[in-house]
Amino acid sequence: MNTGMNTGMNTGMNTGMNPVERVFRNAGVTGWLHAVDIDDGREVGLRADEPVVLASVFKVPLLLELHRQAERGLLDLTERVRVPAADRTGGGTGLAAMLDDATLSLRDLAYLMMAVSDNTAADVLLARVGLEAVNTLLDGLGLGATRVVQDCREMLTSLWVDAGVADQSDVSQACTDPEVVARLRALDPMKGNRSTPREMTRLLAMIWRDEAAGEASCAAIRRLMALQVWPHRLASGFPFDDVAVSGKTGTLPTLRNEVGVVEYPDGGRYAVAVFTRSLSTAQNQPRADAAIGAAARMAIDQLKTHI
Repeated sequence: MNTGMNTGMNTGMNTGMNPVERVFRNAGVTGWLHAVDIDDGREVGLRADEPVVLASVFKVPLLLELHRQAERGLLDLTERVRVPAADRTGGGTGLAAMLDDATLSLRDLAYLMMAVSDNTAADVLLARVGLEAVNTLLDGLGLGATRVVQDCREMLTSLWVDAGVADQSDVSQACTDPEVVARLRALDPMKGNRSTPREMTRLLAMIWRDEAAGEASCAAIRRLMALQVWPHRLASGFPFDDVAVSGKTGTLPTLRNEVGVVEYPDGGRYAVAVFTRSLSTAQNQPRADAAIGAAARMAIDQLKTHI
């Protein structure tokens, strides 16, 4: 059941800026949001059907396809893969920050990909399952606006090329220049991995209802999403011991995203997707990060109170 939203978020007010839009404006960002009650389908949103850049959020459908292939016997999640130290995909976390050759199972690579957004682990897994397979999965789930068209290395390489720098170590500084940011293809949703807020919450809802794959696979995906280490975006809006937050962040210059599920002790389960683009090109923007949690909390509060 829809709460009555059209292009904006229905807040029960006929005049003035809605509160979620105000949260985004105050943080200096443009925001896209969709939240849905996983069990009864009530929803609220703001620009929920507009295309957005996934950044590392694309790792969620990749993880799902990995588990579905394991279900079909196409791969064994305990299979061990050697990941040499040389020529790893950048990103600064996980294997990219390690100095030695490593050998890990596919499922442990999946843990690194989700918990610390390890780009090297993601690229190893995407090479194993295949881009085409991920998009075939998305089509089968009715998520036609969601596309995975490149791995992390390709996305980061486009940043270096468009910014006119030699490697990742120079990108961050170059991308504080608004003229550089304006020409980054990675920030155009039609040129990279993309979706809409509504399609991402649909995907999460299917995972939480055990509809996207078998029960064991969906449970494994939920476990990994609950192990994400970043508390500063979605989780910041729900600082309660009895509320569980599972999520996946995504970050590129001026972009801060997170999708996830918030579960309350009364059994309520809410999928939420928040995507933002900041007006500022500063590298550190705690207000933009916090706005993700604040906007998600406001949307879910609306669903919980049945406004």
